[in-house]
Amino acid sequence: MGRFEGGQAAEIFRLGQLAGNMYPSLALGAPAERLRQDRETFTPMRKAGTLMFMFKEALQGIVNGTDGGLAGLIMDFEGIPLETYAKDESPFDMEAVGAEISVVVKAIQRAIEMLDAGETKEVALKSDKMVTLIRVLDDTYFLALAMTPEGNLGKGRYLLRIAAPKLVEELQ
Repeated sequence: MGRFEGGQAAEIFRLGQLAGNMYPSLALGAPAERLRQDRETFTPMRKAGTLMFMFKEALQGIVNGTDGGLAGLIMDFEGIPLETYAKDESPFDMEAVGAEISVVVKAIQRAIEMLDAGETKEVALKSDKMVTLIRVLDDTYFLALAMTPEGNLGKGRYLLRIAAPKLVEELQ
């Protein structure tokens, strides 16, 4: 089976959530032909579900592996989250933070492009209550980590950098 293009994995996952059940015709007495159709139809959704679990697990590892980590997300540059993870004590709505950050990162990318300075790899934003580290994954997605200002910035950057290639591979 080939890899998903761009936002296909997210869209397939959303469709799977709407379907509510990956194999609705597994009920007793379902015709064999219908079972084959469901298996063929829902195989990409199972793959997307596996990807979402892998993405959630990666985010959880980054957030929990960083002292002061609060939340993480994988989001596209249109502000649509692919996956999020937040600790219970996180005071921020990471999806809202990510949507706002996507606008900032796109503006930074345009500025870097106009300066002919290469590709944007990493962006860090620091405020009184939160530090947000962003790792650009590709032209479509970025990975973000929200942490306390006292958190371990170096460890957060390291974990984002290590996780990025694996996530990019699954997103292609």
